[in-house]
Amino acid sequence: MNAVNRRLVPHSGARESLRSSAPLGWSGFGAELVGVAAGAHRIPAMAHHRVGVHVGAPVRAVCRCNGRRYARIQAHGDADVIPAGLDGEWSDDANCTILRIWIADDFARETFDQLGLRAADAQIRPQFQMRDARFQHLAWAMRAELEAEYASDPLYAESLCTAMIVRLAGGGVPCDDKRRTLSPRVAARVSDYIESHLDERLTLAGLAALAALSVPHFKVLFRETFGVPVHRHVVQRRVERAQMLLSQGRLSASQVALETGFAHQSHMAHWMKRLLGVTPRDLTRNGEGRPIVAR
Repeated sequence: MNAVNRRLVPHSGARESLRSSAPLGWSGFGAELVGVAAGAHRIPAMAHHRVGVHVGAPVRAVCRCNGRRYARIQAHGDADVIPAGLDGEWSDDANCTILRIWIADDFARETFDQLGLRAADAQIRPQFQMRDARFQHLAWAMRAELEAEYASDPLYAESLCTAMIVRLAGGGVPCDDKRRTLSPRVAARVSDYIESHLDERLTLAGLAALAALSVPHFKVLFRETFGVPVHRHVVQRRVERAQMLLSQGRLSASQVALETGFAHQSHMAHWMKRLLGVTPRDLTRNGEGRPIVAR
């Protein structure tokens, strides 16, 4: 279960952490749902990029960053972007909730390199009251991961963050060749690797390297080849493997969870119920499985 983390966080204004990605195993980025009290606030310059997405009722805010002052009504979904190395100050006229997303600079730069962006374009710039429908969609998906009783595989959050970086750079995924799917040989190589490493932590960067592609390009071609995103394919294969092992009856449910790469037994049960419509207990009691039906 994604535990609620209600603790005061050191800050120049009163803030309370409501949800955090800290226990979810995300690497190179993270997110936190934060309750912010009315009044003045300041966050010093940090080594990572920060995006704050406003959640809930509008507030009147005054912000200062990079020598500029902004005054506006901050509405639900509006985002402020503070790049690494810059500090920020703001004051709100009422209590509010912020979805705070942080991105390590090296994670962002690796994505920019893979996109083949020019140096002038390969950066995250300060923005206030950014209104981008696609970015909002990604932000709300990340918020759902924080609030879910059982979060998805970290591959899903990694995919969301990569897409966020692409949006912040203001570009799409370049496709310099005419290929729209992975070649059969590359698809088999990636599929075989996933099958052999289901019990390990898989990353988009690692899988993309097998295909000799950038992460953004790999995500597109993988989905066109297999019909589902990378994270969905991996969780389906983990559930199918768990289904087989449970039906054999030689391992306990907790052992099967470890063998198939789930964080714990409850995590496995959640995805089995979602994809198969049955629980691990159902499978061990019946001694047989049922085919997967994607929902």
